[in-house]
Amino acid sequence: MRSFLKRHPLWLGFVAAVIPLILLLVLQYLWLAKLQKTSAIAQKAYLGHYLEAVATRVDYFYRSSAERSLNVPAELFWDMDPDEMAKHFKKKPIKGAREVFVLHFLEDGRGRLLFYDRFVRTMVPNEGSHDGRAIMTAIAPLMVLRYERSQLESAGLSVHERDPHSRIILNPIVDDHSFLVGVAGMVVDDEFFTEVVLPKEVEKSFKGFFSDEDPPIVTVRDASGELIYASSPLEESWEEERNEDAARPFAFVFGDWEVGVRSRGMTPEQWAKVNFGMNMTLSVLLALILLGGLTLAFRAAGRELRLSQMKSTFVSNVSHELRTPLASIRVFGEFLRLGRVRGPEKVSEYGEYIETESRRLTQLINNILDFSKIESGAKTYQFEPADIRAIVDDTLKTLEIRLRHTGFEIELEAPDEPLPLVSVDRGAVRQALSNLLDNAAKYSGDSRRIVIRLGNKQGFVTMAVKDFGIGISSSEQKKIFDRFHRVSTGLVHDVKGSGLGLSIVSHVVKAHGGKIRVKSEPGKGSTFTISLPEDPSAAALTRAETQRAGTMAGGV
Repeated sequence: MRSFLKRHPLWLGFVAAVIPLILLLVLQYLWLAKLQKTSAIAQKAYLGHYLEAVATRVDYFYRSSAERSLNVPAELFWDMDPDEMAKHFKKKPIKGAREVFVLHFLEDGRGRLLFYDRFVRTMVPNEGSHDGRAIMTAIAPLMVLRYERSQLESAGLSVHERDPHSRIILNPIVDDHSFLVGVAGMVVDDEFFTEVVLPKEVEKSFKGFFSDEDPPIVTVRDASGELIYASSPLEESWEEERNEDAARPFAFVFGDWEVGVRSRGMTPEQWAKVNFGMNMTLSVLLALILLGGLTLAFRAAGRELRLSQMKSTFVSNVSHELRTPLASIRVFGEFLRLGRVRGPEKVSEYGEYIETESRRLTQLINNILDFSKIESGAKTYQFEPADIRAIVDDTLKTLEIRLRHTGFEIELEAPDEPLPLVSVDRGAVRQALSNLLDNAAKYSGDSRRIVIRLGNKQGFVTMAVKDFGIGISSSEQKKIFDRFHRVSTGLVHDVKGSGLGLSIVSHVVKAHGGKIRVKSEPGKGSTFTISLPEDPSAAALTRAETQRAGTMAGGV
């Protein structure tokens, strides 16, 4: 592990960055899961506060109206003048009441029930009606107190809703000694409640809790669950199902009815779940983006590190490559300068060595200079029609002495008929072929045979260099055209090179619109094939010259 981290230090930094990121995602998940639960509860609590505000406003409406209108002076019950009693209710009309009534007690202990008639504005008896019977039932406990002459310790409004069709608000009237002298009351108007009071109070409450864009739907259901009121039209399934997000009963009047609220879209639980999903998805996406950025950064850093190592290896190899031919040139030059050479044959032999090493040194320097131009984008080519066979012959002449001294035999296989001309930069193609031959010589192992095959196929002129050496594995074949890359074989430390040759070959071929392919198996050698497109204009010119030459020969 320690040696691995020394070779790959960036992995340690990557893991050090990923572990906190994963920990952050786990904590974010736990926090969002908790937030999902609490947000649903908070949303329900918020809706509950809204319902409390609605119920409070409704209760205040009826309580304040009853307290203002049903607070009848006790002296009006002593003489019980119906006209005076009617004047009281005329001055203080009650909103939301179907019936307004008073009960005053007679000398024999019985009670007399009178209703206020809004149309004639007087008090009239109506004990036989449904409301009258419900009122007498509600007042019965107070009549018992009156009969027993008991004091009423706390007089205040009370609501009686045993009969849902006659909801009654009572206000006991007592004298200075807390003795009951009469009862004032009202029968609540259900239609006025659902058609006037509820819409008004619901609309007023909306402004403090919700926006005007998409307010929720407020509903009121009776004790049996039947829908009595809805602030907006509901779907049929909603009317039948009691699926409000929050609900609560009214406190003062309509105590058996519930006011509820539900969102137009999702429930608080669904909304919390969607928020959890959105936040978690966003967190994961941001984490993936951050992870992608880290990956790209570490890949770039790793690439630069590998490139730096390759450049170090390149400098070391190039230094060796330069040192070897220079040493040979210096030694043979000293021999010639000191006069230790005997005979013209030795002079010629030493001269060949010096020329070979000079050409090798020139090729290496040209590779380095061309690579520098390629990297900076300054490399240019001078294209002209050329015969690929002539370029191969010129290249072999320059390499003949060096290859002969190392024992290599070059076999050239070419068709009998002339090959089509190609538009190329002669120097660049010679350099590409020299690099392929140089690689073939370096990695031939014990073999000393190299074959060059020329041909044309489907509009391309092909030039293949085949050796019978150590070969290249399939995994390495994808990388051999990368700059500074050298095949990882047992010979890589014995065979020196800059790692630029095949990279330059690939660039030259692509600049000429051609293709390069490699076919190799470990232990069976390698074949590099360059395909260059034919030059149509040059081919047409060649055909014209051939026809003209044939015509002239026929004339002779």
